[in-house]
Amino acid sequence: MSDEFAFVTDIDVRYRDLDAWNHVNNAVYATYLESARIGYLESVLPDRVGGSDFVLAHLDVDFVDAVEYGDAVTVAVRATDLGASSLSFAYEVRADGEPAATANTTQVFMGTDGTPTPLPDDWREAVTGFEPDL
Repeated sequence: MSDEFAFVTDIDVRYRDLDAWNHVNNAVYATYLESARIGYLESVLPDRVGGSDFVLAHLDVDFVDAVEYGDAVTVAVRATDLGASSLSFAYEVRADGEPAATANTTQVFMGTDGTPTPLPDDWREAVTGFEPDL
């Protein structure tokens, strides 16, 4: 796993994640990324209330190799950009220690009225404290 990622989590491959070729279906990767991102946010922003404050605005995934049932899967996450109301992440998915995919997402923080809202200053401080190179 690359040293540039301060947060890494394990992912359990479920039988239901597989396609007809016994590989993890491409759409399931978004769920793996989401699980890792939630773990990151819970670790870095433990006082954040609820999980519905961000919406996914952008997702791209580059597939490198297949993931199969029984593989030991990890997802590494790091913040790459703090916008006015957005937070972007890079991911590295590995299966049995080997690269399986890379990905990028951008989340937008939404206010109670359902519109993009500036990220709270204490969240910015927590993310930059966890990611000093950001």
